Amino acid sequence: MVQRSSLAVPYQVPVLAVCFLAGIATGLELSVNNHAADFALSTVPAPAVSLSCLVQNSSQAEELLWYRGDGQVDLRDGNKVNISNICIAPVTESDNGVTFSCRLARDKSVQVSVVLDVLFPPHLSGEESFHIEEEKDVTMSCNAKANPQAQAAWYKNNTILSLQQNRYQLYQTSEVAELTIQKVQKSDNGTYTCMVKSSLGEGRKDFHLIVEDKKPVFPTEAVIAAAVVVTLTILFGVIARRDKVFKCFKRSSETAL
Repeated sequence: MVQRSSLAVPYQVPVLAVCFLAGIATGLELSVNNHAADFALSTVPAPAVSLSCLVQNSSQAEELLWYRGDGQVDLRDGNKVNISNICIAPVTESDNGVTFSCRLARDKSVQVSVVLDVLFPPHLSGEESFHIEEEKDVTMSCNAKANPQAQAAWYKNNTILSLQQNRYQLYQTSEVAELTIQKVQKSDNGTYTCMVKSSLGEGRKDFHLIVEDKKPVFPTEAVIAAAVVVTLTILFGVIARRDKVFKCFKRSSETAL
């Protein structure tokens, strides 16, 4: 009678595979402050703001990483596995637009990012006094940082500025409002005021424009040419009289002997 041999079926391999597939099916993901997708966090300047990152749908220990922009944040050993917290202290206006990201260490494509939206009223700065010659252009820059962005208006001597004769040009971005006056005239003398307003407040800044008399312009080419002529004339004169100078010097030497 022939005995049949049989091989043992490695049941553990399929079981592990099934568990692994089940883990993928559950969809491991991260959440930051209960947000499972990227979001913006609105805040005002404050002593501190906390961000908490949590691993969801995972039955194993997962290491977490935090980034500020492209730079990695240092975390303590007890603040890396499955849940991780960071504290931004203090939160200032310069943090506006900064991105913080929580990422899975073994797969950095699994992440949630937070963009700080720091709200603050307008803050104004800029050069205050201008002394400009007639017929030259001048640009007054009103640095107006604000979030949300402020709207700017210009006044001259407390009266709204009318953009006449195409000599006035306005330019505004999220951080600056500029007024350019082309070919200034004496009538442009005065105090110009930059008024900015946002939903969080308003501000103003004065600029004093003093238009000076136009200085006489000398033809540079003519001055240079005249200087060259004078220099050459002196040089040729010295060369022409050098024989007489040498003879005089020789006679003086012989007399001394």
